[in-house]
Amino acid sequence: MEYQAIAKQKLPKMAYDYYASGAEDEWTLKENREAFSRILFRPRILIDVSKIDMTTSVLGFKISMPIMVAPTAFQKMAHPDGEYATARAASAAGTIMTLSSWATSSVEEVASTGPGIRFFQLYVYKDRKVVEQLVRRAERAGFKAIALTVDTPRLGRREADIKNRFVLPPFLTLKNFEGLDLGKMDQANDSGLASYVAGQIDRTLSWKDVKWLQSITSMPILVKGVVTAEDARLAVHSGAAGIIVSNHGARQLDYVPATISALEEVVKAAQGRIPVYLDGGVRRGTDVFKALALGAAGIFACGVRAGGGGREAGVRNVLRMLRDEFELTMALSGCTTLADINRSHVLTEGDRLRPAPRL
Repeated sequence: MEYQAIAKQKLPKMAYDYYASGAEDEWTLKENREAFSRILFRPRILIDVSKIDMTTSVLGFKISMPIMVAPTAFQKMAHPDGEYATARAASAAGTIMTLSSWATSSVEEVASTGPGIRFFQLYVYKDRKVVEQLVRRAERAGFKAIALTVDTPRLGRREADIKNRFVLPPFLTLKNFEGLDLGKMDQANDSGLASYVAGQIDRTLSWKDVKWLQSITSMPILVKGVVTAEDARLAVHSGAAGIIVSNHGARQLDYVPATISALEEVVKAAQGRIPVYLDGGVRRGTDVFKALALGAAGIFACGVRAGGGGREAGVRNVLRMLRDEFELTMALSGCTTLADINRSHVLTEGDRLRPAPRL
């Protein structure tokens, strides 16, 4: 939260508002945080916690902790190093970075920063040849999975961006689309990004397109933007490799539940057939523990980029803080491995409304 305050001081208003704002009344934006604060711990005591193992594997890739970096667009608005800094910091932390389709550095440029496990977040454009080309480029550049964003047939009403007439600064482009005449965003009467999405993003996207995507790549596909049991079951049926419970950082449809509130419903519907990850609202290591206790296999932290002040050292520090806090939460809850974390370690609002079990 302190990093967010620093970012507000340092970044131009248009850039900060883009990163920090939500849709319409921003009820879901507040709720993404507040819902975590209503979940309490039930710590277990007198357990040897002298050794704590936070390692896990995601789609078969071993990582140092269940904390990964969520995709954030336009990172060079925060700092000239942009996505390079995030890629290097995630790699140094031994975790996964997800690169946005709308990055200000290309898949090839990010790959050139050195080794690391990287996923690619994909928006599906009306021109499917553009999508095919982009997916193949990501695969060639060594990216390991696709996070398919499914909650953005149109852009949510982000009123801060409308008031600011948001547009990408003239010295930046959407690097992945630069050679296709799709890299520039025109000035508009409201949000330049909303106009760009209206012109380029495919509103016909449906479950059959998950199959289409599987036909053009061997990379596993995570469906990002699921918040209901019904869609969780359809994601399993579609052959998705995993689900990311996400409300797009509260930037799409306002008054959807916080992701931590939707998590358990989605986990139950997936029935252990595919892993479920959480994205949104995480600001503390305690939040990570709560997500895992409610069935998440890991979390994607949003805002690591802008929160870290844009510099690699800042991003590294945000990841280290989350890691250290999570490790401490595990120790104080009596858990030495991720497998030890279970539903009995937390008390949700729903639990408090139900009568206590007779012991």
